[in-house]
Amino acid sequence: MLAALEIVIPALYAVAIVVLTAYGGNLLWLALVHATTETLRDGPVPDPDALPTPDDSWPVVTVQLPLYNEAEVARRLIDACVALDYPQDRLEIQVLDDSTDATTERVARRVAYWQDRGVDITHVHRTDRTGYKAGALANGLRLARGNYVAVFDADFVPNAKFLRRMMPHFFDSENLGMVQARWGHLNRDDSLLTKVQAFGLDAHFAIEQRVRELAGCFMNFNGTAGVWRRACIEDAGGWEHDTLTEDLDLSYRAQLEGWDFAYVPTVEAPAELPPDMNALRSQQFRWAKGGVETALKLTGRLWRSAQSLRVKLEGTFHLTAHFAFPFILLAALTHAPLLLLKGLGRGPGELYFAIMGFGLFGFAGFVLAQLFAQRALYPDWLRRFRLFPAFMAGTMGLSLSNTGAFWQAVRGTDTAFIRTPKYGATSGDSWWESRYAIAEVPRVVWGELALAVYSTAGLGVTLALGEWAAVPFQALFALGFALVTASSLRQVLTARQGRAVSAPASSTAS
Repeated sequence: MLAALEIVIPALYAVAIVVLTAYGGNLLWLALVHATTETLRDGPVPDPDALPTPDDSWPVVTVQLPLYNEAEVARRLIDACVALDYPQDRLEIQVLDDSTDATTERVARRVAYWQDRGVDITHVHRTDRTGYKAGALANGLRLARGNYVAVFDADFVPNAKFLRRMMPHFFDSENLGMVQARWGHLNRDDSLLTKVQAFGLDAHFAIEQRVRELAGCFMNFNGTAGVWRRACIEDAGGWEHDTLTEDLDLSYRAQLEGWDFAYVPTVEAPAELPPDMNALRSQQFRWAKGGVETALKLTGRLWRSAQSLRVKLEGTFHLTAHFAFPFILLAALTHAPLLLLKGLGRGPGELYFAIMGFGLFGFAGFVLAQLFAQRALYPDWLRRFRLFPAFMAGTMGLSLSNTGAFWQAVRGTDTAFIRTPKYGATSGDSWWESRYAIAEVPRVVWGELALAVYSTAGLGVTLALGEWAAVPFQALFALGFALVTASSLRQVLTARQGRAVSAPASSTAS
């Protein structure tokens, strides 16, 4: 048995490190391109007063707001979109409501309020949710009068100047199909969890999106805070719902048809981050499963296209980004046993460990991408970069859930589009008072708890063996699974307490 483990464990660990090094190497390339070509730009968003004033040539824009059980944020979103600074005769707002709760009534009242004041806003309510968000967007497009379509999810609060800043980009090129803005964060500083989420998203927008555009590679619409040319959507085949990431899917189909995309980092669209771990895990699961589904659907088509090798390679890393999670989990499972074999004088020799040390090359990609992102966006970037260990730990801690998403996608398991709960809190910790707060422990938490115990035991082994170079990585595994587990359980308890407090109040009010 031990002889077999001497072969299997080092082989599995090597596979994990090689794959993760490849993905880290891609991030390193993105970071270095950013460092050598970035011309933006630390600095403020351009003065709105200096923007072009819309004239009679500016087109009709339809603003689509897909909602599903968003009672606590729907009004905020609708009011923000009504306030968009754009010619009112060329601004149409569609509230695409698939809700099954009080959201529908609240939306109806708010839409009627603005209709009475002359706003071109409609309430499109579906009862079957066919195609989920993609189906709602497709249904709305069928009814829309605009040749340009802006999309905002329920947790966003667009600035009034959003369309004035975004639309001129289309005037420079008839081949421009989509323009994406950078996400901001309404509740970044509420907790360590929201700070870490913002930290990770900043790297995606400041480095990944920016460099893909600069390098002429494929980038993606992020599902919200972007504007589409209607002809581009239709030419690419429209919104499809055979994946859970309809945004990534349509993005690649459109660019494979020859449409150009643009990213505008100076336009920030602020949004609410999930304030509880269970909501975040649900969101990440959907993104991971949908990303893998899209990769399986379109990677082959990408390689059969006439795109350059650079575009094909970067597109493959982009589409398959969530393929990394099974290998993160594999590394977590094999790291400590590998060190134990070494301590027993069994397993591979020093040459093996020297070669595995090249994994630091890939790790440098993760470090520099995050570092350069913070530097590009914030004057106090060095202070913000101190969140990096927590970000890495959180990424490792969610590897079990995201690996489950990967396998469901590979097996073709059909799952519903699970919305991320939105609470409408831009500051403070009042999220647990929401009707949408998750008050049941997800089953995956018990697996994460087991991995927390396993990784902590592995940390003890690593310390006992005196493998000091390996301690930080093993500590990140232990810390990641422990933090994800503890946060999930604590927040479920908090949500239950919130419901227990609100129930008597509701009864009294009635």
